Amino acid sequence: MLNHELDRVFQALADPTRRGLVDRLTRGPASVSELAAPLPITLAAVVQHLQALEACGLVRTEKVGRVRTCRIDPAGLRAAEDWLHERRTAWERRLDRLADVLDEGDRK
Repeated sequence: MLNHELDRVFQALADPTRRGLVDRLTRGPASVSELAAPLPITLAAVVQHLQALEACGLVRTEKVGRVRTCRIDPAGLRAAEDWLHERRTAWERRLDRLADVLDEGDRK
């Protein structure tokens, strides 16, 4: 994934309302109305948040008749997860090397 695409994913996830929508959609598809019901914002605002999530590849929507159904796009989440995993792995290796150096110093 290109860096600017990853930037868009993290920018979208920086908003607490969008994180809440993603969290809800990880439990299964939902209509826009179902997603908006528990939120203290307008339906139009929910649609804007969903458009941002869709633009960065985290959410897919499908309209059947008058109902727009939203679902998580696992590929968008996977890209962010992979990026975080790479960073975590690198830091774990560094910390393991530091532990080895400290253990060696204790033995001397």
